[in-house]
Amino acid sequence: MNQEGKGQERLTGVSMGIVISCILLAAVYGYFFDGTILNPLALRGSNGGLAQAQASEDPVASARAFLAASEVFFHPRCVNCHPAGDAPLQGDQSRTHTMMVKRGPNGMGKNSVWCSTCHQNTNLPGAHLPPGGSGWQLPPQDMPMVFEKKTPGELCRQLKDPAQNGNRTPQEVVEHVRTASLVLWGWNPGEGRTPVPMPHDVFVKNMADWAEKGAACPD
Repeated sequence: MNQEGKGQERLTGVSMGIVISCILLAAVYGYFFDGTILNPLALRGSNGGLAQAQASEDPVASARAFLAASEVFFHPRCVNCHPAGDAPLQGDQSRTHTMMVKRGPNGMGKNSVWCSTCHQNTNLPGAHLPPGGSGWQLPPQDMPMVFEKKTPGELCRQLKDPAQNGNRTPQEVVEHVRTASLVLWGWNPGEGRTPVPMPHDVFVKNMADWAEKGAACPD
């Protein structure tokens, strides 16, 4: 091969090397810069989303929404199963439960006096007969979720504390009060009991506003 041919071969090899290098650089660029980590547009979108979330927070409106919702939490239908002591309460006067019922470690009773002995999956027909609902029980001993004698602010801080609320986020607390059968029972407590007066959808809306606007607590 003459010198001219060898020179062209070297140029061709260099050109191929440049092409391969460009392809590799394009691949690297596409992997890092076109993803969610280093893409400036993605970062701008992420910051924009954060800014939008921050803009939607309204501590005053959030605390006000929880204050409205607290009327439900402090109603006897809720307080009676969230007592300050170790015994459930009963009746519209929230008097101590008869029959020496105690919470027990799992919230289902103690010393053979089990909640399920009298409380079935539905209300028994007749005025003042034992009410019922799926999974009838108190909160467990290690997470009693006390409503009785709390201020709205104290209750709010308890409900948003994962160590006290079953490791739930505020949004999961909202979903719990939206769907849990024992929560829904408060609007259908059986004959002889006053149901929660605030409509359930209004209560859930208040709780949703509380969570969406920053889960702020009243003083």
